[in-house]
Amino acid sequence: MTTAQYGAIAVEPFGDSAVMVTVPHADQAVRRAGIAAFRDRFLAHRPHGVLDVVSGLESLLIEFDPLLTALQHVEYAARLVARWAPSPSDGADRPRAVREFAVPVVFDDETGPDLASVAGELGLAPAEVVGAIAESTFTIALLGAAMAPMMGGLKVPWPVRRRAEPRTDVTPGAVMIAGTNAIIQPFPGPTGWRVVGRTPHTIVDISRPDPVSFGTGDIVRFVPVTHDEAAALEGGFLLPVEGSV
Repeated sequence: MTTAQYGAIAVEPFGDSAVMVTVPHADQAVRRAGIAAFRDRFLAHRPHGVLDVVSGLESLLIEFDPLLTALQHVEYAARLVARWAPSPSDGADRPRAVREFAVPVVFDDETGPDLASVAGELGLAPAEVVGAIAESTFTIALLGAAMAPMMGGLKVPWPVRRRAEPRTDVTPGAVMIAGTNAIIQPFPGPTGWRVVGRTPHTIVDISRPDPVSFGTGDIVRFVPVTHDEAAALEGGFLLPVEGSV
């Protein structure tokens, strides 16, 4: 384990061509802030032979080409970055202002095929699960695969389990939960998260100058709407609440 400028990291082999980096700490907020800080430093000082960096809420998977580098070299580089590398934002511009988003979501059996099973797991009625989601305030921790916003802040009696068998094709706009986190699916694709609803908004549009609605640190609240209300918004690009920019 290496002590870093923002805490400590642990680096463990993950197969023969990857390492997993975590921040050992009892406080979830410290773990998430630490891994985000490490990720920014590592991407700014990416070592030779690294192929991909896969972000998690509390971990970072570093994949490398074993023909170009070795596991011990990547591990050493990760520890060196954690201990000595400056942040890419050190001495740079001020952090981006936090924005707020109100995301309309249809919650029912059609848009949320896992809503009933989540309710049963939590010992709540489906309407109570929807109420808990609507009353929670989420913070974007990172943009994951395909720029999917991963956020923490779900207030439920205990963490929600992932699906035992992942879904193979989830529609864009699907709102999903797992643990005490939520995510919105930008594009069709597989997932093991529990699908509880769908927003009519588009959150990633590569034709726009700023193609992604969210950024890390932004605040999200989910607002239940009817099918008719959602139909009027279908296809619209999600923008922050007026006055929050």
